[in-house]
Amino acid sequence: MRVILAEPRGFCAGVQRAIDIVERAIEKYGPPVYVRHQIVHNPHVVARLRAKGARFVEELDEIPPGSITIFSAHGVASAVEDAAMSRNLPVIDATCPLVSKVHNEGRRYAEQGLEVVLIGHAGHPEVQGTVGRIPGTVHLISTVAEVPELVVANPDRLAYVTQTTLSVDDTRAVIDALKARFPTIVGPDTKDICYATQHRQQVVRELAKIADVVLVVGARNSSNSNRLREIGTEQNVSAYLIEDASEFDPEWIRDAKAVGITAGASAPEDLVQDLVAAIRAIQPVDVSVLAGADENVHFRLPAELVSVDD
Repeated sequence: MRVILAEPRGFCAGVQRAIDIVERAIEKYGPPVYVRHQIVHNPHVVARLRAKGARFVEELDEIPPGSITIFSAHGVASAVEDAAMSRNLPVIDATCPLVSKVHNEGRRYAEQGLEVVLIGHAGHPEVQGTVGRIPGTVHLISTVAEVPELVVANPDRLAYVTQTTLSVDDTRAVIDALKARFPTIVGPDTKDICYATQHRQQVVRELAKIADVVLVVGARNSSNSNRLREIGTEQNVSAYLIEDASEFDPEWIRDAKAVGITAGASAPEDLVQDLVAAIRAIQPVDVSVLAGADENVHFRLPAELVSVDD
């Protein structure tokens, strides 16, 4: 059986930076350090960091006074940052720089007196953080169907920003619908969608052309991992999202000649290799790589965690 690995897959620069921040903080300050929300959306990453001394909480009042506090890669609302300051919690911000870019764009539009339309998924931590970073009115939508229902104060004073982990195609459709209804709306087109999201989606589309089955390694609460599975399905290929090899069902590949494997941006590479081993345990495999865009992006760590070796 052919097993074709998508490249790039797995950790993006923002996820790697967030994990490095937690590990460096534990090394520098000693355990425990407290992380608000999951640092990234992957239970294996969370479990490994918890074993090293990280404590994950949902609310700041769960954090003891004076404890090192880390904000997750998804970002937080200004109110959360203010609450941490009022409690004198020493904070290290692991927000992905590309998410911070969206925050800055949204604030800039609001300061110009524009209402902001945020294209994203309700309830996602990144969306909650972004809404909480933009002063003034923010309209949250996720589909083209919601565009006609928007009620705005001034149709000529609108801007939009997007959640970073959405589908390029889905976001473009919503943007086109917004521009059709509000011709003067301003925004960054699809530039807010992070490079890693785009690269992983592009290579999965190519993978689905040559694989009979696509397996996506990633967490169920990972937006970008779910979208990778959806893309496989849209290409009329059987596609499955699994958190690790223990969820793999051999029946999925019984009649397949080629199996494609990728991983969401917060899934560790060893989980991919475990899945390959699980398939190899069933029958001999020929492993190859389908290469997409090169990734050489690296984000700097916060100054307080930078060592002389960096």
